[in-house]
Amino acid sequence: MTFSHGQGPAVAGVVITVSDRCARGEAEDRSGPLAAELLAAAGVRAEVVVVPDGVDPVRRAVRAALGRGARVVLTTGGTGISPRDLTPEATSTLLTRELPGLAEAIRARGAATVPTAVLSRGLAGVAPGRDGEALVVNVPGSTGAVRDALAVLAPLLPHVLDQLAGGDHDRALPV
Repeated sequence: MTFSHGQGPAVAGVVITVSDRCARGEAEDRSGPLAAELLAAAGVRAEVVVVPDGVDPVRRAVRAALGRGARVVLTTGGTGISPRDLTPEATSTLLTRELPGLAEAIRARGAATVPTAVLSRGLAGVAPGRDGEALVVNVPGSTGAVRDALAVLAPLLPHVLDQLAGGDHDRALPV
């Protein structure tokens, strides 16, 4: 498996912005482009897709990303408690294994500065894709939440992607 830092992104990814207002063109998507930028710095080449809230649009977008060979799929938005926040429901049926520690670490990072971050219902886990298993992570829709999530996720990506590709456990993460 190729993972690149500094020589240009090598891992395929997709950022899915989940927002009714952005999908209708009523608001600018700021979290999706930021997530793609931060993923690029971590070695993941990610396109940004915008879809409205709801189970079906999100599930279709995640499936499409996995079908195009994305190894990292990050959703931003739709993780809260309002009636239209259904990103975790859309994602849960696609995951073969959840990574609750990752989702909890992202919430904890956010809660250090924004107490309501604990209300995010975002999931993290593994889903089958065209090119093998992929990491799927739900993140709240704010730019602050995206920064917090990538601060947690970026250092783990090489290890996660190596493990999903069948790597051995003898490679420890740098401390």
